[in-house]
Amino acid sequence: MKENILNTIGNTPLIKIGKIYAKLETVNPSGSIKDRMAKYMVEKAEEREELKPGYTIIEATSGNTGVSFAMISAIKGYKFIAVMPENVGKGKRKLMKILGAKLILTPEKEGYPRTIKKTAELAKKYKKVWLPKQFENPDNIEAHRRGLGQEILREINKVDAFVAGIGTGGTLMGVAKALRTKSSKVKIIGVEAAESPHKIEGISDFSDKTEIIPKIVDFSLIDGIIKIKSEEAISMAKKLAKKYGLLVGISSGANFFAALKVKKRLGKNKNIVTILPDRAERYPELW
Repeated sequence: MKENILNTIGNTPLIKIGKIYAKLETVNPSGSIKDRMAKYMVEKAEEREELKPGYTIIEATSGNTGVSFAMISAIKGYKFIAVMPENVGKGKRKLMKILGAKLILTPEKEGYPRTIKKTAELAKKYKKVWLPKQFENPDNIEAHRRGLGQEILREINKVDAFVAGIGTGGTLMGVAKALRTKSSKVKIIGVEAAESPHKIEGISDFSDKTEIIPKIVDFSLIDGIIKIKSEEAISMAKKLAKKYGLLVGISSGANFFAALKVKKRLGKNKNIVTILPDRAERYPELW
């Protein structure tokens, strides 16, 4: 028995879908991979006494991070304010509101630089405030190095390539560092959106000036980038539902589509691992 719902975060199933291995992050309590990062960052901030009872957490998010922080804030008694572009899906917004979060929307055309700026502006209004700063906080990487990366190492004897979308970069960097402790030959492949604007929430298009290039991303660890179109990601997400019964979101479709491309390049005897970050219900407007 688990004493707290936070203790159910992580140790997600590794499943084989056709010829691709995938970590099913949808089974985390709030429904996405971001639970891992949010829990770790909050606990570390508490240890450093940067976050104390009565504090307000304010974070810029494309949705999933906001849901995770809203859940953890509800459990731990913090107030949470999510700052996000107005084009973030209604499904994610609704979940945050259910969990008691306050939402601040910024103009879509100004992208994430505006959400970051707004977050800093809001922070000045509170005496007791903590900013996770997921795009630059090294705890984001460490959460996945210690958690997701170690799980993959335990579950698969030999990983030839790891494929994941780049949003904050925490997942890709953390898992890369974990896998590289066992083999320097493992290929680390990032997934980006192929067009701008796009519909793959949680994945960036770094050619778009309204996107943030995360400070925590070390591009020297990345062996290649695969760009996926929104229509390809959506189509693959639908296929994963209809063929494999997997209710996953659009970024899952993008990751899996990219993983298939990597599999084709590397050959049939290679083990390709990817991530299914969140659930289909968060994107009702696309189904």
